[in-house]
Amino acid sequence: MSDKITAENFLHNLVETFTEKQKSESIFEEDKSNSVSSQINRLFGRQKPVHHLLGGGKSADVLLWRNKKISASVFTGATVMWILFEWLNYHFLTLLCFLLVLVMLLQFLWSNASGMVTSSPSQVPRLLLPEEVFVNIATVVGNEVNRGLRFLQDVACGGNLKQFLIVVVSLWAGAVIGSWCNFLTVLYIGFVAAHTLPVLYERYEDEVDSFVYKVFHQCQNHYQKLDNGFLSKIPKGKLGRKKHD
Repeated sequence: MSDKITAENFLHNLVETFTEKQKSESIFEEDKSNSVSSQINRLFGRQKPVHHLLGGGKSADVLLWRNKKISASVFTGATVMWILFEWLNYHFLTLLCFLLVLVMLLQFLWSNASGMVTSSPSQVPRLLLPEEVFVNIATVVGNEVNRGLRFLQDVACGGNLKQFLIVVVSLWAGAVIGSWCNFLTVLYIGFVAAHTLPVLYERYEDEVDSFVYKVFHQCQNHYQKLDNGFLSKIPKGKLGRKKHD
């Protein structure tokens, strides 16, 4: 009787152990599939937050409106400058001279009015910009320009015909857009996009990722049809031999 009970208990415990193992494996596989799908569905396979991708510093805080006063001030200043130059047809030299005249007038009134009120005129504060600001700006601009030139040279000399055509079409589209508006307006549009798109994407990233991946899938299908019907029939020539070498 005891052997029968022991055998039944053993079989019962074995069945429970196997069932719990199957449940744990199914839960693990479900969590793994969810994590993989969430990783795939992120835009460009992104795993880090948007703030980290933008640099994670003060510039990222400004672009993501973490400090609304500073972000609003920067955005308002850029908008005012664009209105002055684009709508009111101010020139940079004219505006610079007017600002310098205004600053000199304020300093003149400050120094003379303080001398009338007190026996000794107060010291007017000096406006000096640190040299490191100009050095950093020149360094950043130079690095970005050199990186862009290296990319264009790699595309031109890399032997990838499809990538070369994509870059040429993109530059042609930029030239067409440049004919619609001047360079200042293009810069302002880019500035507005930099101060609106990241914060909107951070707030609605799930919806944006889902929509963008649907668009990418449709574009990929159209490109595959174009590749099969036209691009694949283009003779390789030297480009193909260089790639095999």
